Amino acid sequence: MIDKRHKTLGEFIIENQSSFQYSSGELSKLINAIRLAAKVVNHEVNKAGLVDILGGVGETNIQGERQQKLDVFANEKFIQTLKNREIVCGIASEEEDDFISINSSDEQHQNKYVVLIDPLDGSSNIDVNVSVGTIFSIYRRITPVGTPVQLEDFLQPGKNQVAAGYIVYGTSTMLVYTTGFGVNGFTLNPALGTFYLSHPNMQFPENGKIYSVNEGNYVHFLQGVKDYIKYCQEEEGDRPYTSRYIGSLVSDFHRNMIKGGIYMYPKSSVNENGKLRLLYECNPMAFIAEQANGLASGGRHRILDIEPTELHQRVPFFCGSKNMVEKLQEFLDKHYYGK
Repeated sequence: MIDKRHKTLGEFIIENQSSFQYSSGELSKLINAIRLAAKVVNHEVNKAGLVDILGGVGETNIQGERQQKLDVFANEKFIQTLKNREIVCGIASEEEDDFISINSSDEQHQNKYVVLIDPLDGSSNIDVNVSVGTIFSIYRRITPVGTPVQLEDFLQPGKNQVAAGYIVYGTSTMLVYTTGFGVNGFTLNPALGTFYLSHPNMQFPENGKIYSVNEGNYVHFLQGVKDYIKYCQEEEGDRPYTSRYIGSLVSDFHRNMIKGGIYMYPKSSVNENGKLRLLYECNPMAFIAEQANGLASGGRHRILDIEPTELHQRVPFFCGSKNMVEKLQEFLDKHYYGK
């Protein structure tokens, strides 16, 4: 039973709205729209296996990846909900070739925010009942209000984010987000359809004992990453660490933030630029990590400092507990710079 002292997500948004730099109510409405879409997608995810929502649609997205039916459903629901609320001027989705420009009802493009979204992260796991998620990122537009949104409104470095978050659809459904003032997690009570504050002020432990990486690609990794994995496996001090890899970024990240750990998706001889998308996955998760006492790196640079050049740009990605990321960085610096 939910403790009555727990705030609802709606109450939390209202109470904290004044602390936001641009307190006009629009961001609050935007978070509420994401909350609504998340509940709709959660309902559909929980019906998987009972209705015809599993499997592929026979098409590939702009990433060259096979689209799942739930990919398409989640993409449509988030876009439709954001459009209907008339609170954003543009949307970019991992499932769309290009960004979507949205007119407000008076056709003056008065809205200030753009949203970038991975509608269903880890969707290849849905057929086998493994946790999946949604990742979102919010920026203030940089082109003049009153004009159609442009590509540069989306190609902003992650440090410009005003909010970011994720929803994990697992044994319970959680919405976790930050507006730059810490990270808070809200758990959905399915009987009431309400998110309650269940994990206030979430933080990565400075140290962890979990490393998350697809070790099946080990032979293709940079030597610095190989050396760090060997370090994780050595019997010394509090090591060896435990290897845990789900293959759903949201799920791996969420576990590591709670228990302490590091997530790694390095570039390799197979994926020379890395595989994860900077704008839809790495930037929002890096923003959350840094707000939760963690770190996020692209190997040579802080993720949030990278200047994007493409809407679907891929980068290497390492994030998690501060001491673990710093130790990995020592191995990477030795590889890159001979330090």
